[in-house]
Amino acid sequence: MTVCSDPDLFPSASRAARHRSDHHSKLLRLSEEVTRAVADLLALVVPVDCVCCGAEDRALCNACERHIRRLTRQPFRAESGAPALMDIRGPVLLPVAAAGVYREELAQALLSFKRHGQHQLKNSLGRALAGAVRAAVGDGQATLLVPVPTSSAAYVSRGFSPVHLLLAEASRQLPSVGVANVLVKTGNAGLRLPGGQKGLDRGARAKRVRGSMAVRCRDRARVAGHRCIIIDDVLTTGATLAEAARALHHADAIVTGAVVLAATRPPDAAGAAAASPVDQRKQA
Repeated sequence: MTVCSDPDLFPSASRAARHRSDHHSKLLRLSEEVTRAVADLLALVVPVDCVCCGAEDRALCNACERHIRRLTRQPFRAESGAPALMDIRGPVLLPVAAAGVYREELAQALLSFKRHGQHQLKNSLGRALAGAVRAAVGDGQATLLVPVPTSSAAYVSRGFSPVHLLLAEASRQLPSVGVANVLVKTGNAGLRLPGGQKGLDRGARAKRVRGSMAVRCRDRARVAGHRCIIIDDVLTTGATLAEAARALHHADAIVTGAVVLAATRPPDAAGAAAASPVDQRKQA
């Protein structure tokens, strides 16, 4: 997994944001240009507020979209901030590549996307996720991307699965990487505990998700003996990724790591910078 260190702990030199997508065909480039043109036209006819800055423009104005590209320009290793993914003696249990730190425009856009699933937010966030996947796959070996499943209650509430929509958008830019939607939620008793994961500590999160995922019996052959990378939207304690890895290992898959769109700031970076208002609302 060829990625850099956490940008909060080891900031890189500032430079202008760049478009990181590898346009594998002129058709993909044309599709993005047409999508942008249509969004600009709709913004003139039916202007909306930018989800990040509130400017009357589009769901994501040009300035905030550039900021998201800047925040996700350099994917980094994020497992050190997730206690469930680190052995008590120090070894990494599961390497994780994050597109960016969960803060500022990236956090606000992701929260808005999870609530409403706006098309323009999907394009920008999916592009960032694709960049992190490229960094994680690295050596070009055949790899399957396995999304973390959403719960039935969350799906009914939203009407969609944020992780699956983001991965679908990212996979458009990754034609050589396959997607295997093989994980499902089980009827584990932990899922019936009251409330969600917000505010839970490491032990409570681990207890809630333990045994909560499995590979469908009919899909076991798809992943057995194959390299897999788990995909999720936000990394906090790592309990969800650890459970997904357990389920894949049980199906004889070779789990080489995970990729997330955003990682919450690790504990040892808390003093590196003051939390912004968005950081304080980071629990989705």
